[in-house]
Amino acid sequence: MGVKIKDIPISDRPCERLIEHGAEALSNEELIAIIFKTGLRGTSAKDLATFLLSEVGNIKKMNDINYEYLKKIKGIGQSKACNLLAAIELGKRINREIDTIKNVKLNNTGLVYKFYKDKLGDKKQEHFYAVYLDNQKKIIGDKLLFIGTINYSLVHPREVFKEAYLLGASSIICVHNHPSGNPIPSKQDFDVTNTLISVGKILGIKVLDHIIICKNNYYSFLENNDIAF
Repeated sequence: MGVKIKDIPISDRPCERLIEHGAEALSNEELIAIIFKTGLRGTSAKDLATFLLSEVGNIKKMNDINYEYLKKIKGIGQSKACNLLAAIELGKRINREIDTIKNVKLNNTGLVYKFYKDKLGDKKQEHFYAVYLDNQKKIIGDKLLFIGTINYSLVHPREVFKEAYLLGASSIICVHNHPSGNPIPSKQDFDVTNTLISVGKILGIKVLDHIIICKNNYYSFLENNDIAF
């Protein structure tokens, strides 16, 4: 059985220290120890947290970890991994400039950028979203359609427009990120965009824009006159 927090001297227990001094007084290891609750046999939750941070490198890199990575670390099972990932995601959402774009009436590209830069700006792979709008240009939903290098075979119009019909959308905005930090569209980006526009015209669902997101900038096909209606 792992060493439990209750077995640690009261003065060293993260929860008690949090209550007495506030969460801001705790170290990164102590905060993670509270999430973990227990460690391994002969190892405290704080020791396990210290080991995790040494493996990751620093606290900032915690943004990049995933379930598969955590499960490879001895002592971190399904429950600890899920608890930690949930806490990390909650922290990200708290710090987003815009919490949600659902039901927001879209009147400028900047709104989409502000929302997705926090969601996608630090991703190491390309993520492609379709954002769906009603006939008043109010956002009714979005869907992550693929993760990986963008190309036509992965971003198939069938998947993009199937969701549009399910939601009753009148128009679509495509969004994906460039991990390189350079938002300039590639030939593949143009090919995918033009294909979706053509299919959308046939189906009566307009592709309003394709926005390429980076952490500090973006590229809008609409703003750069790459989409003609």
